[in-house]
Amino acid sequence: MRCVIARFPFDLTKGGVLEAMKGVKPEQVIGESVIIGRRTYPVKQVGQVITRQDRRDFSAGEVIRAMTRLGFTCSGLPQTAEPEGAPTPLQRASAELGAPAAV
Repeated sequence: MRCVIARFPFDLTKGGVLEAMKGVKPEQVIGESVIIGRRTYPVKQVGQVITRQDRRDFSAGEVIRAMTRLGFTCSGLPQTAEPEGAPTPLQRASAELGAPAAV
């Protein structure tokens, strides 16, 4: 499958990605990730290995789109849920500023 990552076209196959990632030790996953085989890799690590480009040259979204189209399972950033009853950002800002003065 042809895809564009960092403005360069690549012909990627699922088997080719599996072969490229064989023997590569996964780094710690902090953000977006891709499951390749039985291992979970950070998206930027996968992009760097398959494109041989610096991680700053492409976005995680470009790699996620390509890996999803090839049939790999991708996951985005974990959602951080605020506890129930926690004030919203607007409520916190209002509390910090205080109540309006009486006229």
